[in-house]
Amino acid sequence: MSDAAPALDRDAFIRAHTRLLPVPHAPEISLHVAEEATELWQKTEEELAVIGLPPPFWAFAWAGGQALARHLLDSPGTVAGRRVLDFASGSGLVAITAAKAGAAQVQACDIDAFAVAAIGINAAANGVTVAARCDDLIGHDEGWDVICAGDVCYERDMAERVIAWLTALSARGATVLIGDPGRSYLPKAGLEAIATYEVPVTRALEDAEIKRSSVWRLIAPAA
Repeated sequence: MSDAAPALDRDAFIRAHTRLLPVPHAPEISLHVAEEATELWQKTEEELAVIGLPPPFWAFAWAGGQALARHLLDSPGTVAGRRVLDFASGSGLVAITAAKAGAAQVQACDIDAFAVAAIGINAAANGVTVAARCDDLIGHDEGWDVICAGDVCYERDMAERVIAWLTALSARGATVLIGDPGRSYLPKAGLEAIATYEVPVTRALEDAEIKRSSVWRLIAPAA
């Protein structure tokens, strides 16, 4: 199953390997997630060369995304009536939450076509509309009012590219929110913590059952 595989095949794979469950730290939202993390991860690694399936980041509610979701549910005014982008959306958790919180328009982007399929399935399961895009939007500006990015600072090169782009969006007036449990390449400066949570996570993936995770507002340096 390559990038050219029909969406129906992706949908079938997602439904076959996941179960619709409430998100631990945002139970108002339900997602199709893998019940056995290592089993699905190993399966995708084994089948990678055969069907072209990337690692299934979309099959889990990661700590930073859960923190962002909880914050938006508790403070819906952050996104209500605004145009929102959920960058590197994965399961679509943050995008779905933004839609439930009253955002005027929600886009969710990911470079994995399976994630884009999962976003559509999960949005429908939660009764909201999210425009899912299979795009790398780094460097683009389509006038979003709020940009959310959860768990994007785990690789140096990606983190540097993403933060530079998000800083430019912040500088022109957008609200930029980053959800992160203290991953290696989260910047040490230019961030304001606005909420911190103890987030239940999958031990097999995070080496812990609870991750202290924060929502940060990115502050662009003064011109």
